[in-house]
Amino acid sequence: MTMELLDIQPTELKFTFELKKQSSCSVQMFNNSDQYVAYKVRTTNPKKYCVRPNINVISPKASCEIIITMQAQQIAPPDMKCKDKFLILSTAVPDGTTVEQISHDIFAKEDGRAVEERKLKVALINPPNSPILQPIDGVVRQEPTSKASRPEEGVDAPNGNNSLPSQTVTKDVGKLIAKLSEAEKVITSLREERKTLLQQQEVLQEELGLAKKQNKRRQIRVGYPFLFVCFIGLVGLMSGSMLHL
Repeated sequence: MTMELLDIQPTELKFTFELKKQSSCSVQMFNNSDQYVAYKVRTTNPKKYCVRPNINVISPKASCEIIITMQAQQIAPPDMKCKDKFLILSTAVPDGTTVEQISHDIFAKEDGRAVEERKLKVALINPPNSPILQPIDGVVRQEPTSKASRPEEGVDAPNGNNSLPSQTVTKDVGKLIAKLSEAEKVITSLREERKTLLQQQEVLQEELGLAKKQNKRRQIRVGYPFLFVCFIGLVGLMSGSMLHL
C-alpha cells in the first residue's frame, strides 16, 4: 500500500456557530514523504471561507498548519447542517520549489503526474455552555437546555431531543396566553367600573342641581307670608292714623 503524501488532521472541519460571528478551525498537515510536497485548498463555497495559506510547499517530514475561517453568518442552515466541502490537492514537486513557482497546472492530472485528493466535510457545533441553536425556516432561535441534553461535538443529536425544547416553548406560550387573558379581564372590569362611576357622578350632579332649585323655592315660600304680614300691619297703622285725624 502506497503511503499518502500528506497526513491531514482533522478529516472533518468543526466550526463553532454563532450568528454574526466568525469562526475558525485549524488543519494540521504532515509531509510523510522525503520529497517537497505542494498543496492547494479548494472549497465548494469560496465566498464563505477564508483559507490561510491556501497554497504552500511543505518540506520533507515537515508539517504545516492551515487556518480556515468561516465568515459571520446572518442565518443558520436548516437543521444546523452544512453541506460545504473542502478539497485538498497535493503533489510532489522538485526540491527547493517555492510558493511563487506553484501554478494551477501543477495540480492537473496530466502527463502521468500523481495528484492526491483529500475531501474534508464541514460540521457546525454549538458554543460551549450556551443555548442550542435551532433554526426555523432558516432563522435561528435559541432554546435553553441542560448539559445532559446538549449533544457532544461531532455527534448529531437524536431526533427525540428536538421535542424537549418544543414542549418547553409550548408550555411557555400557554402560560403567556393565560396571563394575557387574565390581564384583558382585569382591564375590562376596570373599564366597567369606571363607566359605572361616571354614571353615578352624573346622577349625583343632577340630584344636587335639583336640591338647589328646591331650596330656592322653599326660601321664596317662607319669605312671602312674612312680607304679607308686614304689609298688612303697615296698612293698619296708616288706617288708624287717618281715623284719629
